[in-house]
Amino acid sequence: RGYFFMSIEAGKLMKGQGSGAIVNTASVNALQPGDQQGIYSITKAAVVNMTKAFAKECGPLGIRVNALLPGLTKTKFASALFENENIYTSWMSSIPLRRHAEPREMAGTVLYLVSDAASYTNGECIVVDGGLTI
Repeated sequence: RGYFFMSIEAGKLMKGQGSGAIVNTASVNALQPGDQQGIYSITKAAVVNMTKAFAKECGPLGIRVNALLPGLTKTKFASALFENENIYTSWMSSIPLRRHAEPREMAGTVLYLVSDAASYTNGECIVVDGGLTI
């Protein structure tokens, strides 16, 4: 629910200035549910749908709403995937780049989405996953 409430509050502020950009972080699991990650995958699919709905509703106000869909990224939250050798090996064999991402590798996409370079990008869900979802 945090995504929803933060988008509402940010949208209120942005409406007053007549422009803005909201970037949600979902996951590639929104597109392809992960093994033993059903609930997580369902919630990330909801973030994608919410992003698109808000993009339609907020676009006329000059507010763009997009999402980043990272693949396997070495974060504290994903530590269980890294600590389980079987799961990690399975992921690595599915990623064409044969490596996981570092958090800094997501920053460029977010910077693009909030910049003027993305002034006509709205309702998009950009996958950054080393080729996992090919």
